[in-house]
Amino acid sequence: MWLSGPWSGRLFGMTTSEQTLTTGAWTLDPAHSSVNFTVRHLGISKVRGRFNKFDTSFVVDPSGAAATIEATVYLDSFDTGNEQRDAHTRSADLLDVEKRPTLHFKALEPVQVAEEFEVTGEVTLGGVTKSVTLDVEWGGVREHQDGKRHAGFSATGTIKRTEFDVAPGLPNAMLSDKIAIELDIQLIEPQA
Repeated sequence: MWLSGPWSGRLFGMTTSEQTLTTGAWTLDPAHSSVNFTVRHLGISKVRGRFNKFDTSFVVDPSGAAATIEATVYLDSFDTGNEQRDAHTRSADLLDVEKRPTLHFKALEPVQVAEEFEVTGEVTLGGVTKSVTLDVEWGGVREHQDGKRHAGFSATGTIKRTEFDVAPGLPNAMLSDKIAIELDIQLIEPQA
């Protein structure tokens, strides 16, 4: 069973601040990771969904800082569990995945990992790039049943669809401008 969250280290008698991240490129564990979103519909309810395909790059330098933090989300993997809505969202009316196949995030500078920290980076969608700050919680490092150490991170932030020219004429009363993003990422330690 996989345990995560800021409390997981304390459960086993150690805090995340007592743990270290191995220098090198950590690999995404897609089976234990997710990219989720929430958007308000008609101003009265929230639609939740996920992107089923994404990649990450997470490189730790010798000081223990995350020197590289990048993520690419493949927009054609948009999934709310409703085929008709998902097809419409992928169309030119909204995401226009044929012209804008990916959303890319890249941290602007190295970040010192702590139990809670912020990562400011640039999000690029189509030809538009905007600055976004993510609030991150580090769940710690644990050995998995595969014999490898895994690190867990949760991050939240918001983007505005109109800033990226996604359905700019659609009123906020129909679909909110703000989209909440929630990432749960598990990474596998570099192997010697």
